Amino acid sequence: MKKFLAIALAAIMLFSLAACGGNTDEPKDVVKIIDINLTEEEYAFGVDKDQPELLEDVNEFIDKIMADGTFDEICNKYFGDGEPTPVKSATEDPSKDQLIIATNAAFAPFEYMEGDSYYGIDMEIAALLAEELGKELVINNMKFDSVCLSVGEHKCDIAMAGLTVNESRKEVVNFSKSYYNAYQKLIVKADDTTFDACTDAASVDAILNASEGAKTVGFQNGTTAYYYVTGDADWGFDGLNVQPKGYDNGALAVQDLINGNIDYVMIDADPATRIAENYNAIG
Repeated sequence: MKKFLAIALAAIMLFSLAACGGNTDEPKDVVKIIDINLTEEEYAFGVDKDQPELLEDVNEFIDKIMADGTFDEICNKYFGDGEPTPVKSATEDPSKDQLIIATNAAFAPFEYMEGDSYYGIDMEIAALLAEELGKELVINNMKFDSVCLSVGEHKCDIAMAGLTVNESRKEVVNFSKSYYNAYQKLIVKADDTTFDACTDAASVDAILNASEGAKTVGFQNGTTAYYYVTGDADWGFDGLNVQPKGYDNGALAVQDLINGNIDYVMIDADPATRIAENYNAIG
């Protein structure tokens, strides 16, 4: 009987510890963001060059939502305590009056998908813009490096995909007024102390260049990070002395970082935060 009671008490104590969290494993961070802005950029929408009246409408709409607080309300849904609104896409139909948007829905919090619904700052703006213009919204989801091209080829009306304003892209689309300031940041493994003493972009670049090609930096294809890493005169980037590796989206790049296949990932600051939070929540 005493032996039975001892076993029972031990079981109760173990259960109590587990219930109090004493035997649970909290997820540990697997990645972290180096809190240094490597670039300063402006996001804007890319409008079909053959539709100057649409560009005027878009610019007027940006002014309106900035002035009446609508833009702040949308941002609060993704950076604050608001509730994101799902956006549905109609099926493209030439017989209807439609606004056709080109995007890459793998760039939260600006555009992403859950089920068959679109979410994100750009997508909610797209829905409101279509409503303002009295048009049916169609969203074409594609690879990022095809977004501007599809508008340039007049297959879509507007590119809305967290687009950084750049001279080379201006050759393909007419940019609207800027609506958001963005920055590139570096994601590393949580226990990586390589950049802890860095204070600015130059010091980060110096460490990367000192690797003399021994380190691999991942990025989303066609984004600012691609040009920053590989170098491009139009963007004003000299490039880095590292091995570049492109991915269809930033989440895939970070997964490869976690798996030990690459050393670092460069991506826009807000998507970097969202991706890092998601992976660290899993642990």
